[in-house]
Amino acid sequence: MTTIFDVVTVTCFIALVIAFFQFTDRDPKQLSHFVLAGILFAVANHLGNSGQSTLAFVLIAAGTGYAVFRVRH
Repeated sequence: MTTIFDVVTVTCFIALVIAFFQFTDRDPKQLSHFVLAGILFAVANHLGNSGQSTLAFVLIAAGTGYAVFRVRH
C-alpha cells in the first residue's frame, strides 16, 4: 500500500466486511448492497491513485454513508 487511498479504502473495505458479519442477517440481498459499497471503494481507490482526489473522497464518503444506511435499515 503506497498511497493514502490504498490505506483508507482497504480499511473501509475491512470495516464493511466486519459490519456485514456483525450487524446483518447475512442475507444474499443484503450482501448485494455491501458489494455495491465495496465497488465504490475500489473505484475511489483507482481514482485517488490516478490523481482525482476530490472525486475519490466523495466516493469514499458515499460508500461509507450507504453502508451505514444499509446496516441501520
